[in-house]
Amino acid sequence: MGLLSSFSSSYFDGGCFLKVQNEIKGSNIRQFLLRASVASSTPKSLNFSEMKAQISEKFRIGVLGASGYTGSEIIRLLVNHPNFEITLMTADRKAGQSIGSVFPHLVTQDLPDMVAVKDADFSNVDAVFCCLPHGTTQEIIKSLPNNLKIVDLSADFRLRDVDEYKEWYGQPHKALDLQKEAVYGLTEISRKEIQNARLVANPGCYPTSIQLPLIPLIKAKLIEVRNIIIDSKSGVSGAGRGAKEANLYTEIAEGIHSYGITRHRHVPEIEQGLSEAANSEVTVSFTPHLMPMSRGMQSTIYVELAPGVSTQDLYQELRSFYENEEFVTLLKKNEVPHTRHVRGSNYCFMNVFPDRIPGRAIIISVIDNLVKGASGQALQNLNLMMGNPENTGLLYTPLFP
Repeated sequence: MGLLSSFSSSYFDGGCFLKVQNEIKGSNIRQFLLRASVASSTPKSLNFSEMKAQISEKFRIGVLGASGYTGSEIIRLLVNHPNFEITLMTADRKAGQSIGSVFPHLVTQDLPDMVAVKDADFSNVDAVFCCLPHGTTQEIIKSLPNNLKIVDLSADFRLRDVDEYKEWYGQPHKALDLQKEAVYGLTEISRKEIQNARLVANPGCYPTSIQLPLIPLIKAKLIEVRNIIIDSKSGVSGAGRGAKEANLYTEIAEGIHSYGITRHRHVPEIEQGLSEAANSEVTVSFTPHLMPMSRGMQSTIYVELAPGVSTQDLYQELRSFYENEEFVTLLKKNEVPHTRHVRGSNYCFMNVFPDRIPGRAIIISVIDNLVKGASGQALQNLNLMMGNPENTGLLYTPLFP
């Protein structure tokens, strides 16, 4: 009897779990699980995969750029992951230090000290989260062993057009072959491609909050692709951990800070995803703001309805599209999504409202910019890439108050 059929028989017939353990003993379960990646289209039907994950040995994970906000959030999520174990952390400026000395909330965790990237040993690593700034990531990833699975949280591999990357990021792309290989990792939209990828470009926080509600509606041709207006607001952690005068408490507190007006670097990423959904070029009006809070993100999106379409049609399409998704929730009618209701979680809450202007609708989408907008979605993607149930290590209830 083959391994998979034996496993199925033991699990579904209520046989002894030890029977499975004995049969797989001595086999390379890590390679088996990589080959047997999750086939289900949605994470809510993954009982069989969950059983497989329980008997697997742990995958060894490296976190590059562990001293930043997204790096620390990856670590927070990984320390309770049943199938992933952190074996390497890098932080050039903090090399030689423990993670607890940089992030005291992680002081109780038994983790390796951080090292400089140039001194990192990848022989004990199966997969890597790259949490480095854009511009520095390309050459580092290019130098990594080819056997590693990689989720890159920078912007370096998100734009398929390298000329567009040069225009918006001010420097030429230095890893053209890798750019062609990279899969854009908006999990609920590109699940099948992510499962088979070696390198995933994790989406930005604003693009995640915007594309999740808009892509299904554009694909269904329920909204016009012209005159899309997006007003987004983010917690200050979205600006990174670097010391910047504009992010000082006295600069941010008790006010709203608009920035990147007409030229925010997430614009081409947003338009790339929406244009692909529409099979035509889409241009949006997008203005981001920093809010006096540490984390959280809300995108308020104003759209024009297609002829003969009602707000109810938009609601029904989103409900149908996301009804089996673990991490995207369409709220009950008239309920307003709030950032405080997803804080610390990998959830996206959204809803649709009729505008006072006939023929238009307002969509509100909220996420935690550090979780679903960055590290949580990255873990969601690596789970898929490594054959784990997609929701493993991510079922945290939002923090409130």
